[in-house]
Amino acid sequence: MNSQQQPNQNFIENINGVEVEMLHIPDGAFMMGASEIERGSRNSERPQHRVTVPAFFMGKYPVTQTQWRAITSLPEVSRELKSDPSRFKGKNRPVEGISWFDAVEFCQRLSLYTNKNYRLPSEAEWEYACRAGTTTPFHFGMTMITSTANYRSTDRQKFKLSGLSSDREPEKAYHKGTTNVGSFGVANSFGLYDMHGNVWEWCEDRWHENYYGAPTDGGAWSDYKNKKNRRRLLRGGSWLNYSEHCRCAYRNFYDPEVNFINIGLRLACNL
Repeated sequence: MNSQQQPNQNFIENINGVEVEMLHIPDGAFMMGASEIERGSRNSERPQHRVTVPAFFMGKYPVTQTQWRAITSLPEVSRELKSDPSRFKGKNRPVEGISWFDAVEFCQRLSLYTNKNYRLPSEAEWEYACRAGTTTPFHFGMTMITSTANYRSTDRQKFKLSGLSSDREPEKAYHKGTTNVGSFGVANSFGLYDMHGNVWEWCEDRWHENYYGAPTDGGAWSDYKNKKNRRRLLRGGSWLNYSEHCRCAYRNFYDPEVNFINIGLRLACNL
C-alpha cells in the first residue's frame, strides 16, 4: 500500500500494483442546475442555485474493471462483492453492473486499506467537478458528438430537434457498450475524463424532485429520516443514453439495489 504525492496535489493510490489516479479539485462556487432556456433541461434541474464546494479529490476516470478486481479482493466490510460483475469485458473499461450498495462497500474497503476517506461524491461535487468552470450543457461546449463521448448516437431526428448533438453522426459510431476510459481524449479543465457518457456514476445523495431546500455547502442531500426515500442519484449519462441525458445538469435516479449494465462509479476522497 502506498500513495505517490505529486507537486500539483494530485496523487496515485497503489493497490497491490494497481494504480488509481486521484485529482485535486479546488474549492469554488458555481451555479448548480439548468436555466429555463437550456435545451433538454427539466424542472428537476431547477431552481438554479449557488453552491460553494470545498476542495476534494476525485478519480481521473470512472473505476475500471482492473481497479474493481484489485479493491474487491480487500477484506469485506459489510457486503460481498462480485469480482467481475461487468458484461462488457475489458481491463480498462469501466466496471458496470454494480448497485449503490456495492459502490459504498467498494469505497469502504479502499478507505480501510489506505486509511483515507474514500466515498461517493455528492451530487453537487459531481456537477461542480464536471463543469470545471463552464456553464454550457457539456463541459466541452453546447453540443455532443461521437468524438467527444460514448453515448447513444443513433436517433438523428432527436438530435436535430434538441440541438444538443449532430444529426450527421454515422450509425456505426454508436458503440453499443462501454469503451476504455479516457478513449475520447476530452478531459475538462480539472483533468477529468468520461464525465459525459460511458457509464452512469452513483452519487451519495438521495433523490429529490427538484432543488427546493437543497444544501448549498457542497454536501450530500441525504434525507435519512424519510424512510420511503430510497432512490439514489446518478450523474453523467451512459453509452445507452441520448445526448440530452448526458448534460452536466441532468439528474437520474434508481433504487440502490439496481445494478444495470450501464451503471458504474467514480471515487471521491476528502482532503
